[in-house]
Amino acid sequence: MDRYLVFGNPIAHSLSPEIHARFAASLGERISYERMLVPAGQFAAHAKRFFDGGGRGANVTLPFKVEAFELASRASERARLAGAANFLAARDGVIEADNTDGAGLVADLARNQGCMLQGARILLLGAGGAARGVVGPLLAQKPEWLVIANRTHARAAELAGAFASHGSVRACGLDDAPGDATVLVNATSTSIRGEALELREGVLHSDLFAYDMAYGAGAKAFLTRAKAAGARTADGLGMLVEQAAESYFLWRGRRPETGPVLAQLRALA
Repeated sequence: MDRYLVFGNPIAHSLSPEIHARFAASLGERISYERMLVPAGQFAAHAKRFFDGGGRGANVTLPFKVEAFELASRASERARLAGAANFLAARDGVIEADNTDGAGLVADLARNQGCMLQGARILLLGAGGAARGVVGPLLAQKPEWLVIANRTHARAAELAGAFASHGSVRACGLDDAPGDATVLVNATSTSIRGEALELREGVLHSDLFAYDMAYGAGAKAFLTRAKAAGARTADGLGMLVEQAAESYFLWRGRRPETGPVLAQLRALA
């Protein structure tokens, strides 16, 4: 069988193997898809070993998305814009990189959540690998503005500068996050790591749609806090399924239906 996997640290929580198994079954295909825990500083060695051993493709989650991009010999435009990759494929002896995160996020927000992005005021929390993959696709939806807020202002400013020609985007520190956003996307690693996300009073409010790119128990604390402020909320399970479908299509040329798989996973939650 063709072999695929997902790299990350932590990785035990990942639902990607279950999602891809359901996709393959729905299309009458057989694949192998596993998780791989990678120690810090060892991503390139593990990835090369996997592909040298005949691996066909890999997804990449925190904290290795920038390293995945740097490993690849070829990269799609959206991966180059992001400077990060969550998708790798071996083709003709070359490792190719792409970034399906933004496509997955936009699909979940627009189609599954009914969230209007055109003309929205979007607050994106975080400026790491997860955030890098979604800025371009979010700006492509023509929001009124997009603000990137990060603990380290300089990192947010660097990311905003990279997309300055793609729409109205600016940077700020978390303490200066605007209180008039209509859509908030938490792309920090705090939910996955079980850490508290410090936000000033007023950032979460009743006219907000608050979305955590994490899913399951990890996103619960942030989303509970947002709900208490009156916000409508969603976790990132739909994004995970949608970006996985994009990955499956890029690897195998067939696009699985996401609705049934998402409904099955929600029922099991």
